[in-house]
Amino acid sequence: MNKIIEDPKSALAMDMMTKKFDELGRIPKKEDFSPEEVCFIKQKLGPWPRALEKCGLKEKTRPTKKELRQEKRKERKQNEKEKQL
Repeated sequence: MNKIIEDPKSALAMDMMTKKFDELGRIPKKEDFSPEEVCFIKQKLGPWPRALEKCGLKEKTRPTKKELRQEKRKERKQNEKEKQL
């Protein structure tokens, strides 16, 4: 589930998180890193829950706005097809 990251610093942040996961045997918490490391990870990967998702360590808790828009479009198309029948 890991996304391909082209930015080497983002890849480094992901590597830090996955190594900590392997080391601890659980999802890493902010407290497991130094304040500087937390700042770096959040800078490169976003808020902590999103960073965990990007690393594939946590399932998405909610769909993104883009995913919601796509779902609404699909529903509208389906409804239009049903009305034509």
